[in-house]
Amino acid sequence: MKKLSLIVAALCVAIMGTGLVSCSGKKEALSGSVVHVQVGPSPETIDPALNSAVDGANMILHAFEGLLKFDRDNNIVAGLAESWEQSKDGLTWTFHLRPNLKWSDGSTLNANDFVYSWKRVADPNTAAPYGYDLLNMVVGFDAASEGDLDALGVEALDDDTFVVHLVSPCIYFDKIAAFAVLVPVQKATIEKAGDTWTTKPSTYVTSGPYYMTEFTDGSQIVFTKNPNYWDVEHITFDHIVWHLIEDPNTSFNAYNQNVIQLIKDVPTEEIPALRGNGEFFVEPIMGTYYVSFNTQKAPFDDARVREALSLAIDRTHVANVIMQGTYTPAKNFVGPGVSDAATASSFEAVTTAKYGDHFSSNYEADLAKAKKLLADAGYPNGEGFPTIDYLTNDAGYHKSVAEYLQAAWAELGITMNVNIQEWKTMTADRRSGNFDIARNGWVYDWDDPSNMINLMETGNGNNDGKYSSKEFDNLVRLAKNTTDITKHYEYLHQAEQVMLNDAAVAPIAYYNEFWLQKPNLKGTWHSPYGYWYLMYGYFEN
Repeated sequence: MKKLSLIVAALCVAIMGTGLVSCSGKKEALSGSVVHVQVGPSPETIDPALNSAVDGANMILHAFEGLLKFDRDNNIVAGLAESWEQSKDGLTWTFHLRPNLKWSDGSTLNANDFVYSWKRVADPNTAAPYGYDLLNMVVGFDAASEGDLDALGVEALDDDTFVVHLVSPCIYFDKIAAFAVLVPVQKATIEKAGDTWTTKPSTYVTSGPYYMTEFTDGSQIVFTKNPNYWDVEHITFDHIVWHLIEDPNTSFNAYNQNVIQLIKDVPTEEIPALRGNGEFFVEPIMGTYYVSFNTQKAPFDDARVREALSLAIDRTHVANVIMQGTYTPAKNFVGPGVSDAATASSFEAVTTAKYGDHFSSNYEADLAKAKKLLADAGYPNGEGFPTIDYLTNDAGYHKSVAEYLQAAWAELGITMNVNIQEWKTMTADRRSGNFDIARNGWVYDWDDPSNMINLMETGNGNNDGKYSSKEFDNLVRLAKNTTDITKHYEYLHQAEQVMLNDAAVAPIAYYNEFWLQKPNLKGTWHSPYGYWYLMYGYFEN
Protein backbone atom coordinates (compact mmCIF):
# COMPACT_ATOMS: atom_id res chain seq x y z
CA MET A 1 0.00 0.00 0.00
CA LYS A 2 2.89 2.34 0.68
CA LYS A 3 4.07 2.07 -2.89
CA LEU A 4 0.57 2.71 -4.25
CA SER A 5 0.15 5.71 -1.95
CA LEU A 6 3.36 7.15 -3.28
CA ILE A 7 2.09 6.64 -6.84
CA VAL A 8 -1.16 8.43 -6.04
CA ALA A 9 0.78 11.25 -4.42
CA ALA A 10 2.80 11.54 -7.61
CA LEU A 11 -0.44 11.73 -9.58
CA CYS A 12 -1.59 14.58 -7.37
CA VAL A 13 1.62 16.46 -8.06
CA ALA A 14 1.18 15.83 -11.80
CA ILE A 15 -2.35 17.19 -11.69
CA MET A 16 -1.18 20.26 -9.82
CA GLY A 17 1.49 20.71 -12.48
CA THR A 18 -1.14 21.02 -15.20
CA GLY A 19 -2.49 24.12 -13.55
CA LEU A 20 -5.88 22.49 -13.17
CA VAL A 21 -6.95 21.24 -9.76
CA SER A 22 -4.74 20.03 -6.93
CA CYS A 23 -5.51 16.97 -4.81
CA SER A 24 -6.27 19.27 -1.92
CA GLY A 25 -9.09 20.73 -4.01
CA LYS A 26 -7.50 24.15 -4.39
CA LYS A 27 -7.90 25.84 -7.76
CA GLU A 28 -4.76 26.47 -9.72
CA ALA A 29 -4.05 28.78 -12.65
CA LEU A 30 -6.62 27.29 -15.03
CA SER A 31 -10.19 27.93 -13.99
CA GLY A 32 -13.34 26.17 -15.04
CA SER A 33 -14.69 22.65 -14.76
CA VAL A 34 -12.26 19.74 -15.12
CA VAL A 35 -12.94 16.02 -15.42
CA HIS A 36 -10.16 13.51 -14.79
CA VAL A 37 -10.50 10.14 -16.52
CA GLN A 38 -8.53 6.99 -17.24
CA VAL A 39 -9.53 4.99 -20.31
CA GLY A 40 -6.18 3.30 -20.95
CA PRO A 41 -2.41 3.68 -20.87
CA SER A 42 -0.33 5.72 -23.33
CA PRO A 43 -2.02 5.14 -26.69
CA GLU A 44 0.02 3.90 -29.61
CA THR A 45 -1.25 6.92 -31.56
CA ILE A 46 -3.95 9.60 -31.54
CA ASP A 47 -3.57 10.24 -35.26
CA PRO A 48 -7.10 9.58 -36.59
CA ALA A 49 -5.78 7.87 -39.72
CA LEU A 50 -3.45 5.53 -37.83
CA ASN A 51 -5.43 4.67 -34.72
CA SER A 52 -7.17 1.31 -34.45
CA ALA A 53 -7.61 1.08 -30.67
CA VAL A 54 -10.54 2.07 -28.46
CA ASP A 55 -8.47 4.13 -26.02
CA GLY A 56 -7.04 6.31 -28.78
CA ALA A 57 -10.48 6.61 -30.39
CA ASN A 58 -11.96 7.85 -27.11
CA MET A 59 -9.54 10.77 -27.21
CA ILE A 60 -9.92 11.40 -30.93
CA LEU A 61 -13.71 11.69 -30.81
CA HIS A 62 -13.34 14.49 -28.23
CA ALA A 63 -10.75 16.33 -30.32
CA PHE A 64 -12.20 15.85 -33.81
CA GLU A 65 -15.56 15.77 -35.49
CA GLY A 66 -16.33 14.32 -38.89
CA LEU A 67 -19.08 14.77 -41.40
CA LEU A 68 -21.56 12.86 -39.24
CA LYS A 69 -21.56 11.50 -35.68
CA PHE A 70 -23.52 9.35 -33.23
CA ASP A 71 -25.83 10.79 -30.58
CA ARG A 72 -26.49 9.35 -27.11
CA ASP A 73 -29.12 6.99 -28.58
CA ASN A 74 -26.60 5.72 -31.13
CA ASN A 75 -28.37 7.41 -34.03
CA ILE A 76 -26.49 9.05 -36.90
CA VAL A 77 -26.81 12.84 -36.70
CA ALA A 78 -25.25 15.86 -38.37
CA GLY A 79 -21.66 16.68 -37.49
CA LEU A 80 -19.58 19.14 -39.49
CA ALA A 81 -22.02 18.42 -42.31
CA GLU A 82 -25.40 19.98 -41.54
CA SER A 83 -27.16 17.89 -44.20
CA TRP A 84 -26.43 15.12 -46.67
CA GLU A 85 -28.10 13.02 -49.35
CA GLN A 86 -27.36 10.09 -51.60
CA SER A 87 -28.31 9.65 -55.25
CA LYS A 88 -31.12 7.27 -56.25
CA ASP A 89 -28.61 4.65 -57.41
CA GLY A 90 -26.76 4.95 -54.09
CA LEU A 91 -23.44 5.72 -55.80
CA THR A 92 -23.04 9.41 -54.97
CA TRP A 93 -23.09 10.86 -51.45
CA THR A 94 -23.15 14.65 -51.07
CA PHE A 95 -22.38 16.33 -47.76
CA HIS A 96 -23.18 20.00 -47.16
CA LEU A 97 -20.87 21.51 -44.53
CA ARG A 98 -21.96 23.98 -41.91
CA PRO A 99 -21.04 27.57 -42.79
CA ASN A 100 -17.95 29.26 -41.35
CA LEU A 101 -16.29 26.14 -39.91
CA LYS A 102 -12.91 26.69 -38.27
CA TRP A 103 -10.00 24.66 -36.99
CA SER A 104 -9.00 24.99 -33.36
CA ASP A 105 -6.27 27.45 -34.42
CA GLY A 106 -8.93 29.75 -35.91
CA SER A 107 -8.15 29.09 -39.57
CA THR A 108 -10.86 28.14 -42.08
CA LEU A 109 -11.97 24.51 -42.42
CA ASN A 110 -13.67 23.57 -45.69
CA ALA A 111 -14.50 20.68 -48.03
CA ASN A 112 -10.96 20.57 -49.41
CA ASP A 113 -9.78 19.48 -45.96
CA PHE A 114 -11.96 16.38 -46.25
CA VAL A 115 -10.55 15.67 -49.71
CA TYR A 116 -7.00 15.79 -48.29
CA SER A 117 -7.87 13.75 -45.20
CA TRP A 118 -9.67 10.94 -47.04
CA LYS A 119 -6.86 10.71 -49.60
CA ARG A 120 -4.38 10.55 -46.71
CA VAL A 121 -6.23 7.51 -45.34
CA ALA A 122 -5.98 5.85 -48.77
CA ASP A 123 -2.31 6.80 -49.23
CA PRO A 124 -0.01 3.73 -48.99
CA ASN A 125 2.60 5.95 -47.32
CA THR A 126 0.18 6.54 -44.45
CA ALA A 127 -0.44 2.80 -43.99
CA ALA A 128 -3.78 3.44 -42.30
CA PRO A 129 -5.03 0.19 -40.70
CA TYR A 130 -8.62 1.04 -41.67
CA GLY A 131 -7.82 2.37 -45.14
CA TYR A 132 -9.05 -0.63 -47.11
CA ASP A 133 -12.05 -1.39 -44.94
CA LEU A 134 -13.39 2.16 -45.03
CA LEU A 135 -12.62 3.22 -48.57
CA ASN A 136 -12.53 0.11 -50.77
CA MET A 137 -16.05 0.91 -52.03
CA VAL A 138 -14.98 4.41 -53.17
CA VAL A 139 -14.20 4.92 -56.86
CA GLY A 140 -10.48 4.68 -57.58
CA PHE A 141 -9.45 3.25 -54.21
CA ASP A 142 -7.25 0.54 -55.75
CA ALA A 143 -5.27 3.08 -57.74
CA ALA A 144 -5.09 5.46 -54.78
CA SER A 145 -3.84 2.69 -52.52
CA GLU A 146 -0.97 2.22 -54.96
CA GLY A 147 -0.04 5.90 -54.87
CA ASP A 148 -2.33 7.63 -57.40
CA LEU A 149 -4.25 9.66 -54.81
CA ASP A 150 -6.02 11.80 -57.38
CA ALA A 151 -7.85 8.66 -58.56
CA LEU A 152 -9.87 8.48 -55.33
CA GLY A 153 -13.49 9.44 -55.98
CA VAL A 154 -13.79 12.33 -53.54
CA GLU A 155 -14.13 15.98 -54.49
CA ALA A 156 -14.98 19.44 -53.19
CA LEU A 157 -17.61 20.98 -55.46
CA ASP A 158 -17.05 24.20 -53.51
CA ASP A 159 -15.83 25.11 -50.03
CA ASP A 160 -19.04 23.84 -48.42
CA THR A 161 -19.81 20.73 -50.50
CA PHE A 162 -17.96 17.41 -50.23
CA VAL A 163 -18.89 14.59 -52.62
CA VAL A 164 -18.02 10.89 -52.50
CA HIS A 165 -18.44 8.57 -55.52
CA LEU A 166 -18.89 4.86 -54.82
CA VAL A 167 -18.21 1.86 -57.06
CA SER A 168 -21.22 0.09 -55.60
CA PRO A 169 -23.90 1.08 -53.09
CA CYS A 170 -23.04 0.70 -49.43
CA ILE A 171 -26.05 0.44 -47.13
CA TYR A 172 -24.05 1.57 -44.10
CA PHE A 173 -22.00 4.37 -45.66
CA ASP A 174 -23.49 6.98 -43.33
CA LYS A 175 -21.95 5.03 -40.43
CA ILE A 176 -18.60 5.03 -42.20
CA ALA A 177 -18.88 8.81 -42.65
CA ALA A 178 -19.35 9.07 -38.88
CA PHE A 179 -16.25 7.02 -38.05
CA ALA A 180 -13.30 8.73 -36.33
CA VAL A 181 -10.70 7.69 -38.92
CA LEU A 182 -12.37 9.87 -41.58
CA VAL A 183 -12.41 13.13 -39.63
CA PRO A 184 -10.62 16.08 -41.25
CA VAL A 185 -6.99 16.78 -40.32
CA GLN A 186 -5.07 19.93 -41.22
CA LYS A 187 -2.77 19.45 -44.21
CA ALA A 188 -0.38 22.38 -43.65
CA THR A 189 0.33 21.46 -40.04
CA ILE A 190 0.87 17.77 -40.72
CA GLU A 191 3.14 18.40 -43.69
CA LYS A 192 5.22 20.81 -41.62
CA ALA A 193 5.36 18.83 -38.36
CA GLY A 194 5.60 15.32 -39.80
CA ASP A 195 5.02 12.23 -37.68
CA THR A 196 5.24 14.16 -34.39
CA TRP A 197 2.19 16.33 -35.08
CA THR A 198 0.03 14.40 -32.58
CA THR A 199 2.43 14.82 -29.63
CA LYS A 200 2.61 18.60 -29.43
CA PRO A 201 -0.21 20.94 -28.43
CA SER A 202 0.94 23.50 -31.01
CA THR A 203 0.51 21.04 -33.89
CA TYR A 204 -2.46 18.93 -32.77
CA VAL A 205 -4.92 21.16 -34.58
CA THR A 206 -8.44 19.81 -34.21
CA SER A 207 -11.96 20.17 -35.60
CA GLY A 208 -14.02 19.06 -32.60
CA PRO A 209 -15.06 20.09 -29.08
CA TYR A 210 -11.52 20.11 -27.61
CA TYR A 211 -7.92 20.84 -28.48
CA MET A 212 -4.71 19.71 -26.78
CA THR A 213 -2.96 21.91 -24.22
CA GLU A 214 -0.58 19.33 -22.73
CA PHE A 215 1.01 16.06 -23.85
CA THR A 216 3.14 14.16 -21.34
CA ASP A 217 3.66 10.63 -22.62
CA GLY A 218 3.24 8.06 -19.89
CA SER A 219 1.55 10.59 -17.63
CA GLN A 220 -1.34 12.58 -19.06
CA ILE A 221 -2.86 14.43 -21.98
CA VAL A 222 -4.90 17.56 -21.33
CA PHE A 223 -7.71 18.70 -23.61
CA THR A 224 -9.25 22.18 -23.36
CA LYS A 225 -12.56 23.38 -24.76
CA ASN A 226 -12.18 24.59 -28.34
CA PRO A 227 -13.63 28.10 -28.66
CA ASN A 228 -13.74 27.73 -32.45
CA TYR A 229 -15.90 24.60 -32.44
CA TRP A 230 -19.24 25.26 -34.14
CA ASP A 231 -21.26 23.94 -31.16
CA VAL A 232 -19.02 25.18 -28.35
CA GLU A 233 -21.96 26.66 -26.42
CA HIS A 234 -23.18 23.14 -25.60
CA ILE A 235 -19.79 21.79 -24.49
CA THR A 236 -19.72 21.72 -20.71
CA PHE A 237 -16.36 20.64 -19.27
CA ASP A 238 -13.66 23.23 -19.79
CA HIS A 239 -10.91 20.61 -19.55
CA ILE A 240 -10.51 16.84 -19.83
CA VAL A 241 -7.40 15.28 -18.29
CA TRP A 242 -6.66 11.84 -19.75
CA HIS A 243 -4.53 9.94 -17.22
CA LEU A 244 -2.31 7.45 -19.05
CA ILE A 245 -2.14 4.68 -16.46
CA GLU A 246 -1.30 1.07 -17.31
CA ASP A 247 -1.57 -0.45 -13.83
CA PRO A 248 -5.22 -0.91 -12.73
CA ASN A 249 -4.26 -0.80 -9.04
CA THR A 250 -2.86 2.69 -9.58
CA SER A 251 -6.07 3.75 -11.32
CA PHE A 252 -8.19 2.24 -8.56
CA ASN A 253 -6.31 4.00 -5.78
CA ALA A 254 -6.41 7.32 -7.63
CA TYR A 255 -10.16 6.88 -8.05
CA ASN A 256 -10.67 6.08 -4.37
CA GLN A 257 -8.70 9.18 -3.37
CA ASN A 258 -10.88 11.33 -5.69
CA VAL A 259 -7.99 12.15 -8.03
CA ILE A 260 -9.84 10.62 -11.00
CA GLN A 261 -13.60 10.56 -11.54
CA LEU A 262 -13.84 7.73 -14.08
CA ILE A 263 -11.57 4.72 -14.62
CA LYS A 264 -11.85 1.97 -17.19
CA ASP A 265 -9.14 -0.31 -15.82
CA VAL A 266 -10.46 -1.79 -12.58
CA PRO A 267 -8.39 -4.44 -10.75
CA THR A 268 -10.05 -7.77 -11.44
CA GLU A 269 -9.56 -8.92 -7.85
CA GLU A 270 -11.75 -6.02 -6.69
CA ILE A 271 -14.74 -6.94 -8.85
CA PRO A 272 -16.49 -9.34 -6.41
CA ALA A 273 -16.54 -6.61 -3.73
CA LEU A 274 -17.69 -3.97 -6.23
CA ARG A 275 -20.80 -5.82 -7.41
CA GLY A 276 -23.86 -3.95 -6.20
CA ASN A 277 -21.89 -0.73 -5.79
CA GLY A 278 -23.70 2.12 -7.53
CA GLU A 279 -20.39 3.44 -8.85
CA PHE A 280 -19.51 0.16 -10.60
CA PHE A 281 -20.99 -0.17 -14.08
CA VAL A 282 -21.19 -3.24 -16.31
CA GLU A 283 -22.70 -2.72 -19.76
CA PRO A 284 -22.68 -4.92 -22.86
CA ILE A 285 -20.80 -3.64 -25.86
CA MET A 286 -20.68 -5.04 -29.35
CA GLY A 287 -17.42 -6.90 -29.60
CA THR A 288 -15.53 -10.17 -29.27
CA TYR A 289 -12.39 -11.12 -27.33
CA TYR A 290 -10.38 -13.54 -29.48
CA VAL A 291 -6.97 -15.02 -30.17
CA SER A 292 -5.10 -14.35 -33.42
CA PHE A 293 -2.92 -17.01 -35.03
CA ASN A 294 -0.04 -15.93 -37.25
CA THR A 295 -1.20 -17.90 -40.27
CA GLN A 296 1.98 -16.99 -42.17
CA LYS A 297 4.06 -19.13 -39.81
CA ALA A 298 4.12 -22.90 -39.34
CA PRO A 299 2.42 -24.67 -37.67
CA PHE A 300 -0.37 -22.07 -37.60
CA ASP A 301 -0.68 -22.21 -41.39
CA ASP A 302 -2.49 -25.54 -40.81
CA ALA A 303 -6.21 -25.12 -40.08
CA ARG A 304 -6.21 -28.37 -38.09
CA VAL A 305 -3.68 -26.92 -35.66
CA ARG A 306 -5.65 -23.70 -35.29
CA GLU A 307 -8.89 -25.62 -34.71
CA ALA A 308 -7.21 -27.90 -32.15
CA LEU A 309 -5.94 -24.93 -30.17
CA SER A 310 -9.34 -23.28 -30.36
CA LEU A 311 -11.29 -26.35 -29.24
CA ALA A 312 -8.95 -26.85 -26.27
CA ILE A 313 -10.28 -23.62 -24.74
CA ASP A 314 -13.04 -23.98 -22.16
CA ARG A 315 -14.90 -20.78 -22.97
CA THR A 316 -17.41 -21.15 -20.17
CA HIS A 317 -14.60 -21.42 -17.63
CA VAL A 318 -12.78 -18.40 -19.08
CA ALA A 319 -15.86 -16.15 -19.13
CA ASN A 320 -17.50 -17.21 -15.90
CA VAL A 321 -14.51 -18.01 -13.69
CA ILE A 322 -11.41 -16.21 -14.96
CA MET A 323 -13.39 -13.19 -16.18
CA GLN A 324 -15.78 -13.48 -13.20
CA GLY A 325 -18.90 -13.31 -15.33
CA THR A 326 -18.07 -9.89 -16.71
CA TYR A 327 -17.82 -11.42 -20.19
CA THR A 328 -20.04 -13.99 -21.96
CA PRO A 329 -18.74 -17.26 -23.49
CA ALA A 330 -18.40 -16.94 -27.27
CA LYS A 331 -20.54 -19.27 -29.37
CA ASN A 332 -19.53 -17.84 -32.74
CA PHE A 333 -17.48 -14.87 -33.99
CA VAL A 334 -20.24 -12.22 -34.14
CA GLY A 335 -21.87 -11.76 -30.74
CA PRO A 336 -25.05 -10.19 -29.30
CA GLY A 337 -26.51 -6.83 -30.19
CA VAL A 338 -25.45 -6.73 -33.84
CA SER A 339 -28.17 -6.18 -36.42
CA ASP A 340 -29.62 -8.51 -39.04
CA ALA A 341 -32.09 -7.99 -41.87
CA ALA A 342 -35.11 -8.39 -39.59
CA THR A 343 -35.11 -5.57 -37.06
CA ALA A 344 -36.75 -7.83 -34.48
CA SER A 345 -33.85 -10.28 -34.60
CA SER A 346 -30.07 -10.15 -34.36
CA PHE A 347 -27.21 -11.57 -36.39
CA GLU A 348 -26.24 -13.93 -33.55
CA ALA A 349 -29.80 -15.25 -33.15
CA VAL A 350 -30.09 -15.94 -36.87
CA THR A 351 -26.72 -17.73 -36.83
CA THR A 352 -27.83 -20.00 -33.98
CA ALA A 353 -31.17 -20.77 -35.64
CA LYS A 354 -29.73 -21.46 -39.09
CA TYR A 355 -26.30 -22.93 -38.44
CA GLY A 356 -26.18 -23.77 -34.76
CA ASP A 357 -23.46 -22.53 -32.44
CA HIS A 358 -19.90 -23.27 -33.53
CA PHE A 359 -18.61 -23.70 -29.98
CA SER A 360 -20.48 -26.08 -27.70
CA SER A 361 -20.53 -26.23 -23.91
CA ASN A 362 -19.23 -29.83 -23.97
CA TYR A 363 -15.59 -29.10 -23.21
CA GLU A 364 -14.53 -32.75 -22.73
CA ALA A 365 -15.78 -33.66 -26.20
CA ASP A 366 -14.11 -30.60 -27.69
CA LEU A 367 -10.80 -31.49 -25.99
CA ALA A 368 -10.92 -35.03 -27.37
CA LYS A 369 -11.54 -33.65 -30.86
CA ALA A 370 -8.67 -31.18 -30.39
CA LYS A 371 -6.25 -34.01 -29.55
CA LYS A 372 -7.32 -35.94 -32.64
CA LEU A 373 -6.92 -32.90 -34.90
CA LEU A 374 -3.45 -32.24 -33.54
CA ALA A 375 -2.48 -35.86 -34.15
CA ASP A 376 -3.90 -35.68 -37.70
CA ALA A 377 -1.71 -32.61 -38.25
CA GLY A 378 1.37 -34.64 -37.31
CA TYR A 379 1.72 -33.74 -33.63
CA PRO A 380 0.33 -36.65 -31.56
CA ASN A 381 0.26 -35.62 -27.90
CA GLY A 382 2.14 -32.50 -28.96
CA GLU A 383 5.22 -34.44 -30.12
CA GLY A 384 7.37 -32.33 -32.42
CA PHE A 385 5.25 -29.21 -31.84
CA PRO A 386 7.53 -26.18 -31.43
CA THR A 387 7.57 -24.09 -28.28
CA ILE A 388 5.35 -21.09 -28.98
CA ASP A 389 4.94 -17.53 -27.64
CA TYR A 390 1.70 -15.81 -26.68
CA LEU A 391 1.73 -12.02 -27.02
CA THR A 392 -0.39 -9.97 -24.62
CA ASN A 393 -0.45 -6.91 -22.43
CA ASP A 394 -0.93 -6.99 -18.67
CA ALA A 395 -4.28 -5.30 -18.07
CA GLY A 396 -7.69 -6.54 -17.04
CA TYR A 397 -7.92 -10.30 -17.48
CA HIS A 398 -5.28 -10.57 -20.20
CA LYS A 399 -2.51 -12.07 -18.06
CA SER A 400 -4.91 -14.47 -16.33
CA VAL A 401 -6.31 -15.61 -19.68
CA ALA A 402 -2.77 -16.10 -20.99
CA GLU A 403 -1.89 -18.27 -18.00
CA TYR A 404 -5.06 -20.29 -18.52
CA LEU A 405 -4.24 -20.85 -22.20
CA GLN A 406 -0.75 -21.91 -21.20
CA ALA A 407 -2.26 -24.62 -19.00
CA ALA A 408 -5.02 -25.56 -21.46
CA TRP A 409 -2.64 -26.05 -24.35
CA ALA A 410 -0.29 -28.01 -22.10
CA GLU A 411 -3.12 -30.60 -22.07
CA LEU A 412 -2.30 -31.06 -25.77
CA GLY A 413 1.40 -31.46 -25.00
CA ILE A 414 2.23 -27.93 -26.18
CA THR A 415 4.67 -25.64 -24.37
CA MET A 416 3.79 -21.95 -24.52
CA ASN A 417 5.65 -18.93 -23.19
CA VAL A 418 3.75 -15.78 -22.23
CA ASN A 419 5.24 -12.59 -23.68
CA ILE A 420 3.83 -9.59 -21.80
CA GLN A 421 4.48 -6.16 -23.33
CA GLU A 422 3.26 -2.66 -22.67
CA TRP A 423 0.13 -1.80 -24.62
CA LYS A 424 1.52 0.39 -27.42
CA THR A 425 4.44 -2.01 -28.08
CA MET A 426 2.15 -5.00 -28.11
CA THR A 427 -0.28 -3.49 -30.63
CA ALA A 428 2.58 -2.51 -32.96
CA ASP A 429 4.11 -6.00 -32.82
CA ARG A 430 0.75 -7.65 -33.38
CA ARG A 431 -0.03 -5.53 -36.42
CA SER A 432 3.43 -6.11 -37.91
CA GLY A 433 3.11 -9.89 -37.53
CA ASN A 434 5.81 -10.16 -34.90
CA PHE A 435 4.08 -12.93 -32.93
CA ASP A 436 3.04 -16.60 -32.93
CA ILE A 437 -0.30 -16.23 -31.17
CA ALA A 438 -1.64 -12.96 -29.79
CA ARG A 439 -4.40 -11.69 -27.58
CA ASN A 440 -6.83 -9.73 -29.69
CA GLY A 441 -10.31 -8.29 -29.67
CA TRP A 442 -12.64 -6.10 -31.63
CA VAL A 443 -15.31 -3.65 -30.57
CA TYR A 444 -17.60 -2.51 -33.37
CA ASP A 445 -17.23 0.87 -34.97
CA TRP A 446 -20.71 0.74 -36.45
CA ASP A 447 -23.67 -1.63 -36.21
CA ASP A 448 -23.15 -4.00 -39.10
CA PRO A 449 -21.60 -7.49 -38.83
CA SER A 450 -19.32 -6.65 -41.74
CA ASN A 451 -17.40 -4.33 -39.42
CA MET A 452 -15.90 -7.39 -37.70
CA ILE A 453 -16.27 -10.13 -40.30
CA ASN A 454 -14.37 -8.02 -42.83
CA LEU A 455 -11.34 -8.04 -40.50
CA MET A 456 -10.49 -11.46 -41.92
CA GLU A 457 -10.49 -10.26 -45.53
CA THR A 458 -7.20 -10.59 -47.38
CA GLY A 459 -5.35 -7.27 -47.23
CA ASN A 460 -7.42 -5.76 -44.43
CA GLY A 461 -5.09 -3.59 -42.33
CA ASN A 462 -6.58 -5.02 -39.11
CA ASN A 463 -6.16 -8.65 -40.21
CA ASP A 464 -3.25 -9.19 -37.80
CA GLY A 465 -2.99 -12.95 -38.40
CA LYS A 466 -3.00 -12.47 -42.21
CA TYR A 467 -5.72 -15.09 -42.72
CA SER A 468 -6.63 -15.46 -46.40
CA SER A 469 -9.41 -17.38 -48.12
CA LYS A 470 -10.72 -16.85 -51.66
CA GLU A 471 -14.13 -18.23 -50.71
CA PHE A 472 -14.37 -15.91 -47.73
CA ASP A 473 -13.18 -12.89 -49.73
CA ASN A 474 -15.76 -13.54 -52.44
CA LEU A 475 -18.62 -13.70 -49.93
CA VAL A 476 -17.47 -10.45 -48.32
CA ARG A 477 -17.31 -8.82 -51.76
CA LEU A 478 -20.85 -9.98 -52.57
CA ALA A 479 -22.10 -8.61 -49.23
CA LYS A 480 -20.52 -5.23 -49.97
CA ASN A 481 -21.87 -4.91 -53.47
CA THR A 482 -25.50 -5.91 -53.02
CA THR A 483 -28.27 -3.39 -52.39
CA ASP A 484 -30.52 -6.18 -51.10
CA ILE A 485 -30.38 -6.01 -47.30
CA THR A 486 -31.46 -9.63 -46.87
CA LYS A 487 -28.73 -10.86 -49.22
CA HIS A 488 -26.18 -8.59 -47.52
CA TYR A 489 -26.68 -10.33 -44.21
CA GLU A 490 -26.93 -13.82 -45.72
CA TYR A 491 -23.57 -13.45 -47.48
CA LEU A 492 -22.07 -12.33 -44.17
CA HIS A 493 -23.53 -15.35 -42.40
CA GLN A 494 -21.92 -17.60 -45.00
CA ALA A 495 -18.61 -15.75 -44.67
CA GLU A 496 -18.67 -16.18 -40.89
CA GLN A 497 -19.15 -19.92 -41.30
CA VAL A 498 -16.16 -20.11 -43.65
CA MET A 499 -13.80 -18.34 -41.26
CA LEU A 500 -15.09 -20.31 -38.26
CA ASN A 501 -14.58 -23.62 -40.08
CA ASP A 502 -11.09 -22.47 -41.05
CA ALA A 503 -10.38 -21.42 -37.43
CA ALA A 504 -9.13 -18.11 -38.78
CA VAL A 505 -9.09 -16.92 -35.16
CA ALA A 506 -10.22 -18.42 -31.85
CA PRO A 507 -13.17 -16.44 -30.43
CA ILE A 508 -13.21 -16.71 -26.63
CA ALA A 509 -15.79 -14.34 -25.14
CA TYR A 510 -18.19 -11.54 -25.94
CA TYR A 511 -17.34 -8.19 -24.41
CA ASN A 512 -18.99 -6.36 -21.59
CA GLU A 513 -17.48 -3.06 -20.47
CA PHE A 514 -16.98 -2.42 -16.77
CA TRP A 515 -15.78 0.76 -15.11
CA LEU A 516 -16.02 2.98 -12.04
CA GLN A 517 -17.61 6.42 -12.21
CA LYS A 518 -18.27 8.93 -9.44
CA PRO A 519 -21.99 9.34 -8.67
CA ASN A 520 -21.86 13.12 -9.06
CA LEU A 521 -20.50 12.87 -12.63
CA LYS A 522 -23.62 13.34 -14.73
CA GLY A 523 -24.54 13.95 -18.37
CA THR A 524 -22.00 11.55 -19.85
CA TRP A 525 -22.83 8.38 -21.73
CA HIS A 526 -21.17 5.16 -22.81
CA SER A 527 -21.84 3.81 -26.30
CA PRO A 528 -22.14 0.14 -27.41
CA TYR A 529 -18.90 0.75 -29.34
CA GLY A 530 -16.94 1.25 -26.13
CA TYR A 531 -16.68 5.05 -26.16
CA TRP A 532 -17.36 7.47 -23.32
CA TYR A 533 -18.86 10.82 -24.28
CA LEU A 534 -17.71 13.38 -21.75
CA MET A 535 -18.18 16.67 -23.60
CA TYR A 536 -21.70 17.22 -22.30
CA GLY A 537 -21.00 16.07 -18.74
CA TYR A 538 -21.13 18.05 -15.50
CA PHE A 539 -20.70 17.60 -11.76
CA GLU A 540 -23.82 17.60 -9.66
CA ASN A 541 -23.39 19.46 -6.37
